[in-house]
Amino acid sequence: MTTAAILTAAGSGSRLGHALPKALVPVLGEPVVVHAARRLLAARPGGAPLAALVVSAPADHVDAFRALLGPDVVVVPGGPTRQASVAASLAALPDDGIDVVLVHDAARPFAPADLIERVAAAVRAGHDAVVPGLAVTDTIKRVGAGDDGWPVEATVARGELRAVQTPQGFARATLERAHAAAEQDAGDESVAASDDAGLVERLGLPVWVVPGDERAAKITTPRDLAVAVLLATDTKDL
Repeated sequence: MTTAAILTAAGSGSRLGHALPKALVPVLGEPVVVHAARRLLAARPGGAPLAALVVSAPADHVDAFRALLGPDVVVVPGGPTRQASVAASLAALPDDGIDVVLVHDAARPFAPADLIERVAAAVRAGHDAVVPGLAVTDTIKRVGAGDDGWPVEATVARGELRAVQTPQGFARATLERAHAAAEQDAGDESVAASDDAGLVERLGLPVWVVPGDERAAKITTPRDLAVAVLLATDTKDL
């Protein structure tokens, strides 16, 4: 099996409070997207480098992304939602020879190679949809609607919960089928899926969870960016 990767990097990152799109925000002198792409390209899923890497970029920053990432990385304009951006990237993959597709968020720039390889290995072992997940440590309450706070409806058992990360891995045919089935929702933020495993779940197909990694933390807020700097310092040899 041959593995390719899609890197979603078209988000504005408005919650980060930065003038640049999130993927172009520098961490230790290099943009977030460069860190994320480097770790994907350093991984060896199935013992071999990625066959292809496609990156979705904000439409008005495509040339800047291409200059940053070099000629061996395909850059496509992203869509109005994450789902649409992944669909555009999926369409840009080479037609033949790729069986496994990893979908990763540039907002998780320090996912280590062993996590990337672990997800791909689970797909190769026969699981058509694979996500990495971390055990939930907080107590989680399901709440109802309220104007001044929210009434608790139930306490959810933590042992049944996982906080899902990326990269997520898929048999290519399954991912293409899932996106085709949800194509009508891709441009609407209110109904578009927040991750690709959710699209597979809509088809009624199983999704397998493998252990995640704290280094694959997501950058959303200024605090997250400060944590990313620490992670970058700890993994600067990658």
